[in-house]
Amino acid sequence: MSTMDMKSVNAIRVLSADMIQKANSGHPGLPLGSAAMAYELWARHMLHNPKNPNWVNRDRFILSGGHGSALLYSLLHLFGYGLTVEDLKEFRQLDSLTPGHPEYRHTTGVEATTGPLGAGMAMAVGMAMAEAHLAATFNKEDFPVVDHYTYVLGGDGCMMEGISYEAFSLAGTLGLGKLIVLYDSNNISIEGGTDIAFTENVAKRFEAFGFQTLRVEYGNDLEEIAAAICEAKKDKTRPSMIEVKTKIGFGCPAKEGKASAHGEPLGVENVAALRENLGWTEAESFTVPQDVYDNFSKLAEQGIAAEAAWNELFSEYCEKYPEMKALWDTYYDEDRGALLYDLQEFWEVPEGAAATRNVSGNILNIIKNVVPNMFGGAADLAPSTKTDMKGMGNFSRDNYEGKNLHFGVREIAMAAIGNGITLHGGLKSYVSTFFVFSDYVKPMARLSALMGIPSIYVLTHDSIGVGEDGPTHEPIEQLAMLRSLPNFHVFRPADATETAAAWYHAVTAKQTPTALVLSRQNLPQLSGSSKEALRGGYIIADSEKEVPDGILIATGSEVQLAMEAKERLMAQGSDVRVVSMPSMDVFEVQPQEYREHVLPPNVRARVAVEALSDFGWGRYVGLDGKTVTMTGFGASAPGEQLFAHFGITVDRVVEAFKNIEL
Repeated sequence: MSTMDMKSVNAIRVLSADMIQKANSGHPGLPLGSAAMAYELWARHMLHNPKNPNWVNRDRFILSGGHGSALLYSLLHLFGYGLTVEDLKEFRQLDSLTPGHPEYRHTTGVEATTGPLGAGMAMAVGMAMAEAHLAATFNKEDFPVVDHYTYVLGGDGCMMEGISYEAFSLAGTLGLGKLIVLYDSNNISIEGGTDIAFTENVAKRFEAFGFQTLRVEYGNDLEEIAAAICEAKKDKTRPSMIEVKTKIGFGCPAKEGKASAHGEPLGVENVAALRENLGWTEAESFTVPQDVYDNFSKLAEQGIAAEAAWNELFSEYCEKYPEMKALWDTYYDEDRGALLYDLQEFWEVPEGAAATRNVSGNILNIIKNVVPNMFGGAADLAPSTKTDMKGMGNFSRDNYEGKNLHFGVREIAMAAIGNGITLHGGLKSYVSTFFVFSDYVKPMARLSALMGIPSIYVLTHDSIGVGEDGPTHEPIEQLAMLRSLPNFHVFRPADATETAAAWYHAVTAKQTPTALVLSRQNLPQLSGSSKEALRGGYIIADSEKEVPDGILIATGSEVQLAMEAKERLMAQGSDVRVVSMPSMDVFEVQPQEYREHVLPPNVRARVAVEALSDFGWGRYVGLDGKTVTMTGFGASAPGEQLFAHFGITVDRVVEAFKNIEL
């Protein structure tokens, strides 16, 4: 290692330690141990341009061990991504650009929000899948306009999490040769040595997945690290895992190799000892010699030159293949989905009753012709969730052009991979499973919302209407769970028109994920349903009175029950309004004037009808209203019998309304 390389690696270590110490909070172990591999990767192998962090053909880097964020912030600062010394000094402070874990959209250069261990590993798989698909779609001989790698760095914790098992099993199956995993292998976890709970041979596991496995014995040997990265790149048919043996807290005499280095500041005296041990001569914290900055600046010029060369290549490509340039523009047009609004075919209503999952499948196959960069699939359930795009082929190691993804029975990894695809850019990703299994999906759906990315979740078999499969497959509390997520929109449509509205919302969203919650059983096409569903809630059947006697509010399959109850109540002298509420989340962001038009505050006699938990309906029915909902789990029987058994019926809706006391 040259003197300048050593100083540059140590600059990463010292800045990281200074950040954590000033905040008196953070995780110094990973930054100190992984600084050398991160420097070697960013300096000599990863194509990136600090002057244009969004360069479309850049290599992607994800820090899956997000607790080591000080490492990433040090790199971004030193390479010139715009993080200043003052930003580093505000590490983990309110409104700073250097939060405790890396946050996408918040800090320039952060490719994904990480923190839940293993999530970054799975998102990296999604990015590699996106690169492979776009390369197969666009590249021509002598014009590799899509040609970049995805790197992900994480430690033992990431390898323990089940999500990484799922994701890497799929990555090996797909032969994603542009995916390189850097494993910070230091045999330490928060509670002590990893041997208390983690003794497997990780390399053998990756071999079983279908990875090329490489090992770096000394994590500070830049030449050994470089050789491993180069070897990984040579294998075009398999993803690679490089196990880099490191020492957690490297350089700090009192902490090196100890669990205490993981998640607590080193302490003032230990930071001083670290500086002395590393031969760091700058006494003042957050101070880096100018020659080190000059070195990083020179290294960054490689990325500037790489993008310039790519721009020239892409210009020639566009001139030679104008039809591909047109397709490229379509793929990267975020407003493309808006064309569906005026497309008659998109809003056509089928004759007779139809399950909204079936309607959704038909709509998806219309969308794919207008939005050709749709790229998604299901967790081994496409025939049931109706998420297969006809004639688009299956994405596999033999056909990266295929657009239908087979995730296997891997729900949590599927959701994270979908996030990775969306984060990569150029593709509109959707994932699918049964609604009850959104329990497995939820942690990554939460990341979708937190990152502000428009991932799409198609969740079918939406209630006790699932029937004979019984309570393990009948969602009850899941709708309330997803509705509780900030910046996450949930649609439970009542018929074909509302299903089209849900899809329109999903494909036109810019910074909000959308879940479509769809029925297994057939639902009638409702008189009164309209594009107003795009507002989240609307009047589907009104009272003849200026001020209704009451309001029935329902979603999905229960809207029809509410409409039948309205007719029954009318015959008994009560004239009520029916409000369809396919999306509470979207309704809540409508202007107050509109919300009060639909749900006038002075009409307090209200009944909410939904074959799921009543949690969350209080805001609409108030203290005086009633709910006709589920209070326990489902049962195994034909769906029609279950609705009667649990009282999700017209009779009960009518009874509930009559029992309201004002």
